[in-house]
Amino acid sequence: MSDTQTQEKVVPLTVMVHPSDNVAIVANSGGLPEGTELEDGTTLVEFVPQSHKVALEDIPAGGIIRRYGEVIGYAIDDIARGAWINENKLDLPVPPALDELPIATRVPEDLPPLEGYTFEGYRNADGSVGTRNLLGILPSVQCVAGTLEYLVRQVREKLLPKYPNVDGVVALNHVYGCGVAINAPAAVIPIRAIQNLALNPNLGGEVLVVSLGCEKLRPELIAPGGDEDTIIAMQDEQFNGFQEMIDAMMEAAEQRLQVLNGRTRETVPASELIVGMQCGGSDAFSGVTANPAIGYCSDLLVRAGASVMFSEVTEVRDGVHLLTPRCVDEEVGKAMIREMAWYDNYLANGQTDRSANPTPGNKKGGLANIVEKALGSIAKSGSSAIVDVLGPGEFVRKKGLTFAATPASDFVCGTMQATSGITLQVFSTGRGTPYGLALLPVIKMATRHDLARRWGDLIDIDAGGIATGEKTIEDVGWELFRFILDVASGIKEPWSDKLGLHNDLAIFNPAPIT
Repeated sequence: MSDTQTQEKVVPLTVMVHPSDNVAIVANSGGLPEGTELEDGTTLVEFVPQSHKVALEDIPAGGIIRRYGEVIGYAIDDIARGAWINENKLDLPVPPALDELPIATRVPEDLPPLEGYTFEGYRNADGSVGTRNLLGILPSVQCVAGTLEYLVRQVREKLLPKYPNVDGVVALNHVYGCGVAINAPAAVIPIRAIQNLALNPNLGGEVLVVSLGCEKLRPELIAPGGDEDTIIAMQDEQFNGFQEMIDAMMEAAEQRLQVLNGRTRETVPASELIVGMQCGGSDAFSGVTANPAIGYCSDLLVRAGASVMFSEVTEVRDGVHLLTPRCVDEEVGKAMIREMAWYDNYLANGQTDRSANPTPGNKKGGLANIVEKALGSIAKSGSSAIVDVLGPGEFVRKKGLTFAATPASDFVCGTMQATSGITLQVFSTGRGTPYGLALLPVIKMATRHDLARRWGDLIDIDAGGIATGEKTIEDVGWELFRFILDVASGIKEPWSDKLGLHNDLAIFNPAPIT
């Protein structure tokens, strides 16, 4: 059978999100060839790759290109019906004006409570609940990062076997602490982020702080409660040689392991979860399959009384007009606008703008620009009211749906959500990524079957069936919800943890380095 005959038997699969859209996304693996007739009668005038857009009508130069029912750009030249629309064929629209945004005008009504769902978590003295029981070792300066890595290896080998209730030991290394303008206004962001990292519920309140001794970020600033008993300084004159320092750290680590080992999992309501929602390596299916399913799951978690966090300022900015009406009141809406304005200014000071966001991989996956990417990204937020907005590195304050302002960079966003207190993260991807965090489990969801099949030992949940009609958004949302409860309970382990694929922490630091 010839290739042409094989192609003729392919049933074209396309996805149009909103009735007013004038583009559709090709869902077929390998794309669709020129001459393919779509269900609406459109005939492709050229090959269109999988996940890329095809024009469903003739669009004149300057004409609107619409997806998600929103303007994602304007045609640079005439675009024929059936043509492939990629990033080179449209101009970026102007972002929503922040001083004209509606606030709290369409606050969603509370969804029906979801009762009876529980997980097996670790209850902390402050009332918070972790999904893991980890010994965290936090440096006050990057200079001691190598020492922490050495210490962690020693703890794993010599101490952890004696404490079976402890899930592991984590070096909370970061690139900060010295050579920094510590009193600069923007320094509040990395400092509070590091302070709050020590408070993550997965660490059980037993963090050990390791200091060099001469750094600007004094260790007592980041030790929980400023307790000097939690600090070991390598430059302390009592130490003669590296081994004495390590011996002191090992003794302090063992004291904490003894406390942590006394903690065991107990049945707690799902309302004790703090879940971060993130996406990375996105494609045009992200806003069609995985992110809407994550959004549905977000609503289930909110209905169960949990705390849910979504982030990524540049991937919200062009859809912010859809979010401020959902803010529960004017104060929250103004906080959302404040964070957008701060980031606009941050980018302007760096002589760039939001158009720098889409990666080459995003574009290869069919995302033409940041507007299209943002509209798909905010689908992770579901349909619940937004009850709070956090500045970068602020700790979660409320149950329900919170926007935590972070950069969109995967590893920076993940780190900053961890500093804001999440104990588990869901991460959608269309292009694929091995991203993971040692501090908390990361569940990976693929946007399409092709990726889930090729990366079967990296992807935890496949949302591709939504595009092909095999599953609904609700089906995958419930699948994710139940998987979250199992992972939070330690019953199931996401692939990133099975393989030990854990990214370094990357604290957001917009402050000067001197």
